[in-house]
Amino acid sequence: MSYENLAGRTAVVTGAASGIGEATAVLLAERGARVALFARRGERLEAIAEKIRADGGQALAVVADVTDDASVVAAVERVHTAYGAVDLVVNNAGVMLPNPIADARVDEWQRMIDTNVTGVLRIIGAFAGDLNAAAEQGRRADLVNVSSIGAHVTGFTDYAVYGATKAAVTHLSALLRNEFGPRGVRVTNIEPGLTESELATHIDNDGLREQIGGLVETTGSLAAAELADLVVYVTSRPRHVNLRQVVVLPTAQV
Repeated sequence: MSYENLAGRTAVVTGAASGIGEATAVLLAERGARVALFARRGERLEAIAEKIRADGGQALAVVADVTDDASVVAAVERVHTAYGAVDLVVNNAGVMLPNPIADARVDEWQRMIDTNVTGVLRIIGAFAGDLNAAAEQGRRADLVNVSSIGAHVTGFTDYAVYGATKAAVTHLSALLRNEFGPRGVRVTNIEPGLTESELATHIDNDGLREQIGGLVETTGSLAAAELADLVVYVTSRPRHVNLRQVVVLPTAQV
């Protein structure tokens, strides 16, 4: 793939302490963007930011909890103070907590809704003005939401609530194009299949955790760096080109 240089762009990546978020932040910086890394684990974020800077990139570690209004407000202020306005937002923070619906794990439901849906909305609302302003100035402006193949594939038993939260992200992305598209802001929704990440480590159901492991052994998985490569590709297209929906799977996953 041929990439345009991302120099001059300012990006925010949520869930940047590991997995897809970390890989995306690193690659965006490598391509020339200034990157603010959002996540809750400050020490981990700073280590990644230090590595980016050591490699010649620009990175800012910002401790932020997307489920908390005050935390997001403070994080946005820190980015604006350090880097100014943002023109590229990657909504990647998410949690996957599968369990049978009959277990009525309201704590898990709320955590997934707060992170996967409301957290995504908080970040969009916080940076919508920046994105619109960048587009008005004739620059590329991108909102990338990382959803999941679980948004519309119903074969994953006990993942109903997780899938519903990701379906909300996918549908939200489509509807937001009505608001952002005419203003020149691109909205891209990415639905990965099985991907190397920490999501499975959050599962407290041994059987479901082993099920994920078995699927990975059978079909393989995508590397986080491969998803990062995709994010960089879609955000580096000419500004009139919007790859609005991308589903990416290991070849053997059906």
